[in-house]
Amino acid sequence: MSEAAVVSRRTGENLLPSQGSVLIIDDEAEIRESLETLLELEGFAVDGAPDGEAGLAKLGERPFDLVLLDLALPDRNGIDLLPEIRALDPQLSIIMITAYGTVEDAVRAMQAGASNFLQKPWDNEKLLADVKTALARRRAEEENIQLKRALKQRYNFENIVGKSEPMLKIFDLVGQVAPSRSTVLLQGESGTGKELIAKAIHLNSPRRDRPFVPVNTGSMPPDLLESTLFGHVKGAFTSAVASKKGLFEIADRGTLFLDEIGAMGLETQAKILRVLQDRKFMHLGGVHEIQVDVRIVAATNVDLRQLVREGKFREDLFYRLNVITIDLPPLRQRKEDIPLLVEFFLRKYSEENQRPLCHLSPEGLRPFLNYSWPGNVRELENVIERAVVLSSNSVIGPDLLPDHIIGRGALIPLLETRANASLFDVMEECERHIIVDMLEKCGWNQTETAERFHIPLSTLNQKIKRLNIEIKKKSRD
Repeated sequence: MSEAAVVSRRTGENLLPSQGSVLIIDDEAEIRESLETLLELEGFAVDGAPDGEAGLAKLGERPFDLVLLDLALPDRNGIDLLPEIRALDPQLSIIMITAYGTVEDAVRAMQAGASNFLQKPWDNEKLLADVKTALARRRAEEENIQLKRALKQRYNFENIVGKSEPMLKIFDLVGQVAPSRSTVLLQGESGTGKELIAKAIHLNSPRRDRPFVPVNTGSMPPDLLESTLFGHVKGAFTSAVASKKGLFEIADRGTLFLDEIGAMGLETQAKILRVLQDRKFMHLGGVHEIQVDVRIVAATNVDLRQLVREGKFREDLFYRLNVITIDLPPLRQRKEDIPLLVEFFLRKYSEENQRPLCHLSPEGLRPFLNYSWPGNVRELENVIERAVVLSSNSVIGPDLLPDHIIGRGALIPLLETRANASLFDVMEECERHIIVDMLEKCGWNQTETAERFHIPLSTLNQKIKRLNIEIKKKSRD
């Protein structure tokens, strides 16, 4: 919070030291003027915007501590604007104000992230009390975040971006487990950053000065994988014209990262288990045991428990690996991190391509927040790199994003195939397509699908029944 003196924009007089900065988004000039007068006299720094787009633009220019947001704006509903404001600043306090509010509106506003909901005409004392309460809560949250950030900064989390609660918990957990010798299992969808977390564990461990050796165990045939991991002696197989060390030897006293371990064959699993138990192995074709001190960090994007039940993964190895488990959330479950990730990758690829620092327009950010990101952070990074390379100036808008990100063209082939159908049939087909698409993105989880459509589960189930949509039993990888 700034403690600088507030200068009234109407009178130019110096007021009290700033109690915080407030943005008023309301289309009525008289309302903005009245609120500005009230708040400035109490020592707040105040700015105003007549509609949602102007408000988002001001929020993109500089930080505010609180927003007073009208429900009925000329360009959109205030409640619909809440997620976009939250995406720009997840900790921002927001108070909805309306002349025509209902209990349902208040509930929707609070569910969408509003701190409070007030009706016009307001009581000045109550409004000031609510503003001060909201700002006090924000200060407390900021202090909590600073404490967590201070903890994070004890460790080296290079290239890992996030301030969402799930990521802060992962940072804390990495800090706790890194100093130990324990095996760690990282679970998460493809593209969630499992190798970055594995590196962070290594860099914050006593092994940081020894090798970190990654290997994708799912991309090699079994014979090549065993030779890669354990090495071989000369003549062990036809092409073994010389002896070669394996990755276990190379990683001695360091960390070996076994990615996609669920794809490893059962025979290789047995040899990995022996190294974990005895810290010994033999070269392929060798007769002498080799002692190593290697910490294993394994990663999977599949359910190892299910593979155990199917007989595709050894149960004893699973329990050896599953000493400490870290679950990495998909990007769709931590969307408050998207603006940070966008900024990080914009800076990275602007520098790599020797371009002026690029930034997203407010219209450019919106598709990033609405898209489900099945490829997670890796997919987002690729989209940003493409946009930076294709941009002709430093501002990136929706025109530089792929069609599937902004939702353009997805229904055109569908409509063309129904050219002779009635309007009712076309609309029904479009609704079916949209619902099936979201169900697939949510792994056919109907509860999550209903939440993302912002409708009751019962309503979704009625639509599924009416549209004859077959629910698939499909789990996410």
